[in-house]
Amino acid sequence: MTDTPGRLLSLLSLLQTPREWPGSELAQRLHVSARTIRRDIERLRDLGYPVEATLGAEGGYRLVAGAAMPPLLLDDEEAVAIAVGLRAGAGHAIEGVEEASVRALAKLEQVLPSRLRHRVSALQSATIALSRGDGASVDPRTLTTMAAAVAGPERLRFAYRAGNGAESRRLVEPYRLVSTGSRWYLVAYDLEREDWRTFRVDRVDEAFATGARFARRDLPMEAEEFVRRGLRGGEKQPYRVEVDFAAGPAELPAWLRAAALPGDGTRTSVSFESADAPEWTVARLALTGLAFTVREPAELRAAAGALAARLTGAAAVGDPG
Repeated sequence: MTDTPGRLLSLLSLLQTPREWPGSELAQRLHVSARTIRRDIERLRDLGYPVEATLGAEGGYRLVAGAAMPPLLLDDEEAVAIAVGLRAGAGHAIEGVEEASVRALAKLEQVLPSRLRHRVSALQSATIALSRGDGASVDPRTLTTMAAAVAGPERLRFAYRAGNGAESRRLVEPYRLVSTGSRWYLVAYDLEREDWRTFRVDRVDEAFATGARFARRDLPMEAEEFVRRGLRGGEKQPYRVEVDFAAGPAELPAWLRAAALPGDGTRTSVSFESADAPEWTVARLALTGLAFTVREPAELRAAAGALAARLTGAAAVGDPG
């Protein structure tokens, strides 16, 4: 075997079998000299693979645990087994490893040959996972598509079914996948609605990456907190928001212009329904950068006052006066 990279891969594949290999046996298997084997072992060590040598007439080599995780070589059966296992677990979030398992599945499925993908799909379709009882299940392919789009970053299209049964098509810039321990959520910027949204992944269908790259936007808070607040807001009945802006309708963002009431062109009143937590609604209003006054409801006025106090306190930190 004269191809050095190919020989190194073959040698690494042998060493990843949990046993000790005499140098002579490795040389015989790879059809090279013992001296070449010693040089190749040093090359693997330089690449970060912890190969341990034992003394003796024959001398032996084995791969041991190191300080860092080196890349692994998998044969067809091993790759299929791991992919099936990750797919089976991906639909049921496991606290502490949920995001890592989806990332690993996305990486593995990206390089699986089509013949192995077919085997994985066939094995998965022949198995049944016990559901949690709420009927919610997640297609692992949807998760891996989303994970790859988040990592890209790449814009994502999908069909979505809301809690009330309404169906829509969405074009989003995916930001983060979040697991609550029982469900998966996608935090993304909805391009048509010009706002951040949380999507339950088990309500997503026909997800695919468009190939269009984008510059990541800044989410006003941590993704986990965004999902948490959305869930709290979703448990409440929608409430009517009435706000006055010291600006004309043309200066408002599109999502507010649609709710604008007739005015004099210098001031605009808006009225709309929101099911979000009041803290998040007032944060969205503040992010417009326009001066505004909350008229209704009282909970929103209180949230605005609390936000103003926090921002005033933050601005006073380090003030020498």
